[in-house]
Amino acid sequence: MTLSITLPDGATRRYDAPITALQVAQDISARLADAALAAKVDGQLVDLSYLISQDASLALITDKDPEALEVIRHSAAHLLAQAVKQLFPSAQVTIGPVIEGGFYYDIAFERPFVPEDLEKIEAKMHELAKQNHAVTRAELPRNEALALFKQAGEHYKAEIITDIPEDQTISLYSQGDFTDLCRGPHVPNTGKLKAFKLTKLAGAYWRGDVNNAMLQRIYGTAWPDKKSLADYLQRLEEAEKRDHRKLAKAMNLFHLQEDAPGMIFWHPNGWTIYTLITQYLQNVLRHNGYQEVRTPQIADISLWEASGHRAKFSEHMFMTDSEKRLYAIKPMNCPCHVQIYNQGLKSYRDLPIRLAEFGCCHRNEPSGSLHGIMRVRAFTQDDAHIFCTAEQISLECNNFIDLLYDVYAAFGFTDVIVKVSTRPEQRFGSDAMWDFTEAKLTQILTDKGIAWEEQVGEGAFYGPKIEFSLKDCLGRVWQCGTLQLDQVLPERLGASYIAEDNERKIPFMLHRAIFGSLERFIGILLEHYAGHLPIWLAPVQAVVLNITANQADYAQQITHALEKHNFRVKADLRNEKINYKIRSHSIEKVPFMLVVGDRELEQGLVAVRTQSGENLGVMTPEAFAEKYLRTSPAKEQVFMQH
Repeated sequence: MTLSITLPDGATRRYDAPITALQVAQDISARLADAALAAKVDGQLVDLSYLISQDASLALITDKDPEALEVIRHSAAHLLAQAVKQLFPSAQVTIGPVIEGGFYYDIAFERPFVPEDLEKIEAKMHELAKQNHAVTRAELPRNEALALFKQAGEHYKAEIITDIPEDQTISLYSQGDFTDLCRGPHVPNTGKLKAFKLTKLAGAYWRGDVNNAMLQRIYGTAWPDKKSLADYLQRLEEAEKRDHRKLAKAMNLFHLQEDAPGMIFWHPNGWTIYTLITQYLQNVLRHNGYQEVRTPQIADISLWEASGHRAKFSEHMFMTDSEKRLYAIKPMNCPCHVQIYNQGLKSYRDLPIRLAEFGCCHRNEPSGSLHGIMRVRAFTQDDAHIFCTAEQISLECNNFIDLLYDVYAAFGFTDVIVKVSTRPEQRFGSDAMWDFTEAKLTQILTDKGIAWEEQVGEGAFYGPKIEFSLKDCLGRVWQCGTLQLDQVLPERLGASYIAEDNERKIPFMLHRAIFGSLERFIGILLEHYAGHLPIWLAPVQAVVLNITANQADYAQQITHALEKHNFRVKADLRNEKINYKIRSHSIEKVPFMLVVGDRELEQGLVAVRTQSGENLGVMTPEAFAEKYLRTSPAKEQVFMQH
């Protein structure tokens, strides 16, 4: 028997017997074997101990490869669990996945962990890493694995195994005195884990169900080297300063309280931002052929049954009843838009029809997942649905994608990541329909020259989707826009049109959003700009400050004059020292402060300073407005270019 192993550079190595990935690395060079963390065999990420028994392609993964990060973080999660078990033997470990930026592990323990515990656990992790324990994989029949964890008192692990079919083989990983249930892969030994840190504690329900036990979630991060870790921690520190909840308090934008969990109390400043964004997008949509509509907040449950949403999302839907009828508060707008489309017979000549709605939706998100205005229960979607023929799909998709990129650029986002989510296991519609819609979306992106990644099985139950994510100034990625191609909902809800051949046909329906949710997009903007919003979007663009009572009337005159030109200006006439007033408005992130004293009063001028403390000199109020104040993103862009 001769094995042929093909390496990434096309070179081939031959062996007379099955061989592990590590042995191939050793055969190439001792240095490569020492640097290797995992391997890819025929594209599948595996341990270095993986035995290759037939011809295969092999790529050895070192800390220079992007795939290494997931292996390092997954292994760090196991190291965390091992440290917890050594320090707190009665604790039970549950699950510990890799997440964006790091990992976590959910722990069941009789008392709450405190920050001092986190320090002890991290110190123990470093101790275990230095002990260089080999990480080994073993496979057991399902029933043997179940007995093993039951005997060890790991009831949560036993419950996971109970849900696995009896004929399955279970993979386990061991390091030192610790064994965990896991698919892998992992680093070959704990000594490979050199740069990690535990970051925070949180609560989490077992399996995300509020009816289950509350567990303690320990978050951490891990990187290939200490410099990468230090850079990440610095970004975390900067992100903490930019937390939209802190900025909202300083800028008096909104607040949240337990009387309405996951729902926002907008203050005047915050609502100004909200309405400015809404008005801007309304204008953009109007100029791109959309008609704005408004649909009910609640609808009879039969509508959600017909659309398929009740079967898929019932646990996230708020219900109410009246006169022995059950209603759902709408979690999305699509079924209601189909109802508007269905009013009156449609011809192919009427298509495309573009219906837009800034629709308020409610979803019963678990309380533990709520996060400021980034994850809420009541939110407004910048939603629209385009009803079109098969021949119109490409043009409508192209136009929307161009529009989306233009809108993102208007808010200062130019780095857009695109992913295509394909058919999920549980779905409606024929395979032929899915083949067509998936191919259509990917071809549109390819023809536009847009690079994209595939997310297998992540599509909606009614159709595939393109996801558009923004990268902010800290390199964080935020999923915002979507474009979904669907013929399932129109068919289920009875939508049709008369084609050119006089046959009744089902229209295609493009579900599309640019922001996704206005609330979340505002949170992203606040953190991206650290509260220093573009001038056109600042809730208060300038404040006029008098030094003494002598200038109060003049300050009011300036304020009223600028307000007449639709600038958002206010006067601060408080009997406070000027430095105190400047400092308070700097904290509120007001872009400009117009200071008026006796000299400015006599000459009809204002002394202009920025929120950062830069002195822009003395000028007339009209010159200030002409040079610095903007009321639209278009004017903002012109100003920035000059």
